[in-house]
Amino acid sequence: MAEPSLSVECCVAGGGPAGMVAGLLLARAGVRTVVLEKHADFLRDFRGDTIHPSTLEIMHELGFLEDFLKLPHQKAATLAAEIGERTIRVADFSHLPTRCRFIAFMPQWDFLDFLAERASRFPGFGLLRRTEVTGLLIENGRVAGVAARGPDGPITVRASLVLGADGRHSTVRERAGLPVETLGAPMDVLWFRLVRRADDPVESAGRFDSGRIFIRINRGKHWQCGFVIAKGSFAAVHAEGLPAFRRAVAALMPFAAARLDEIVDWESVKLLTVGLDRLKTWHRPGLLCIGDAAHTMSPVGGVGINLAIQDAVAAANILAGPLLRGEVGEAHLHQVQRRRELPTRATQRVQLLIQNRVVSRVLAGTTALRPPLALRLLAAFPPLRRLPARLIGLGIRPEHVRTAPADAQAGRVRS
Repeated sequence: MAEPSLSVECCVAGGGPAGMVAGLLLARAGVRTVVLEKHADFLRDFRGDTIHPSTLEIMHELGFLEDFLKLPHQKAATLAAEIGERTIRVADFSHLPTRCRFIAFMPQWDFLDFLAERASRFPGFGLLRRTEVTGLLIENGRVAGVAARGPDGPITVRASLVLGADGRHSTVRERAGLPVETLGAPMDVLWFRLVRRADDPVESAGRFDSGRIFIRINRGKHWQCGFVIAKGSFAAVHAEGLPAFRRAVAALMPFAAARLDEIVDWESVKLLTVGLDRLKTWHRPGLLCIGDAAHTMSPVGGVGINLAIQDAVAAANILAGPLLRGEVGEAHLHQVQRRRELPTRATQRVQLLIQNRVVSRVLAGTTALRPPLALRLLAAFPPLRRLPARLIGLGIRPEHVRTAPADAQAGRVRS
């Protein structure tokens, strides 16, 4: 029996934020698109759950915002840093030139389910779950599609363009042999959750105290907590034992000290291995990487999802026309990289600066427990908080939806 195959204009590897946004926008423009998602659903704990003002603006441009905001979410109009006993407002989103002047904390599976449902309304869109890319089809030096494994076995997807959006451990970029520039990161993060009570603080914040860094995110009924540790030190933390870990958390989150038995075992603590890297070239003939597949971001600032979605919007804006005309070439792919490389490099440079001058020193215990000059200025001059709000909320080069909905009927994914 012949191996099942299908043919599309664009095959998107990965059903994360970048892949789903790209798939939706391309299908909306009339491009026959299939997204391959290796899991059966989007239910994964401790994925990035921040929806930035720039992404909410995209939802508005698509006419989705009103329905989108009906989904459960928490709003953060400001972000704060706690240093010792002092709380400093770092970012104030209330002055952004957007419809929504806040960050929305929403489970990523709700966000992705929403995108999948809206994308399914376009006849050229397909989503294949439990289907993982295993290799690339190469013909005459050009990527002509992918080999994948689905629930019923191997499947071949032929495409004019393969869009690699399969995250920081991208199979697509590894199979494509694209060279990676590693920038390094001094930390990893242990994620877990604790019940949030009515008398708890409201604000999400980062805390710097006694050689440790701690993140708490208000998720309504629970706190999503991130305990920052030195790179590669999880084995040592684990060896010290769960009681020691609970005591460390209690020191950083004292209002929750009485409920730390909710951390029942190490299975309830998830390790995020932090990386910071980028591809030197994001593409080769027939293939383009975007999002974490093109540039893995540090969690500093929580901007990785923001950049990934903006990559997807730029890719759809630039590539929809050439795909519809059957003439997408390397010049078009390079145009996407050229547009998105500057904001990527600039953002990573800021992350490196913060990692090296703040994170590394705090984790090493060599920094005095007092706010650095930049935070003291933000505390003294509130209007300055608009700058980090713009960098976090909008990014260095915000993207807007330019692709128009297809007027003609688009064919469904052909099998």
